[in-house]
Amino acid sequence: MEELRFSRHDLIDPEARVALEQLLAAVPGGIAGIPDVVQRRAVFEALIDSLPAPANPGVSKQNRTIPGPSGDPNLPVRVYRPAGADGTGPGIVFIHGGAMSFGSLETEDAVATMLCDQLGAVVVSVGFRQAPENPYPAPFDDCYAGLVWTAANTAELGFAPGRLAIVGGSSGANLTIAVAMRARDSQGPSIRFIMPFSPMIDDTNTTASSHEITDIGAFDRSHNIECWAWYLGGRPADQYAAPARASDLAGLPPAFIDVGTVDVFRDEAVGFAQRLMAAGVPTELHVHPGAYHGAETFAPESALGRRIWGLRIDAVRRALA
Repeated sequence: MEELRFSRHDLIDPEARVALEQLLAAVPGGIAGIPDVVQRRAVFEALIDSLPAPANPGVSKQNRTIPGPSGDPNLPVRVYRPAGADGTGPGIVFIHGGAMSFGSLETEDAVATMLCDQLGAVVVSVGFRQAPENPYPAPFDDCYAGLVWTAANTAELGFAPGRLAIVGGSSGANLTIAVAMRARDSQGPSIRFIMPFSPMIDDTNTTASSHEITDIGAFDRSHNIECWAWYLGGRPADQYAAPARASDLAGLPPAFIDVGTVDVFRDEAVGFAQRLMAAGVPTELHVHPGAYHGAETFAPESALGRRIWGLRIDAVRRALA
């Protein structure tokens, strides 16, 4: 009997596949395939800048500099405020993605703006040091400092102290979980909800999806291995570096996790969500058929992209009501 063969590309949502093919035509091998990290950052910035971003005149933006971790440099943040903010609405600490090594306040400006606009939330997007120049724990420490500053300045920022969430995707999802764990472990700021989407949380690269997703071109196994090596900088991973290693998940805030079926992080995301549920953490999990890593970014107007962001916005709205 002839063996049936298929390409994982055949599993990608058709609309999202068009966007991926356009990306790979412009950047053969994908963003993460660019070997020089400085060039990778520049190309990613230019690519994101080329994507359409709707105007949101009701959102005001302010670039700030806040204290970094003790003994470390100050941090850039961008504060987004909705029109009519009166101090009773929700607040969000937003942590951008980029495999711990690229991405910036600029590359996810459209996402932070959307969260502010659609949720009526004050959003603080945190800039942080990146690997390989600044490996773990620098990005983690910076993001925790961003949370502490945000929680300490609710009155000035204009949101209700009891309505604070952390949202981040990919490596930003890693940092979202890690920062929430540190807040739990150190009796830090109170967090009502976390949304780590498409999370990069397992440095071992041993899951089935890690071995399956090798040639999609969005973000694959080889890219993940490289970026983990940069982030860890030769030191062993602990639970704050790789949250999949955490032995105790009890007491974390309610969570929303989602991931695509054609995402290298599929199985670590699903496994972590299952462990949260087993630990008694209220958890909502969505697995999106046909979605590769970042599909909703590169194909935001596709039915898939709209569905993904619709579910996310709805989940944050419900959690912070």
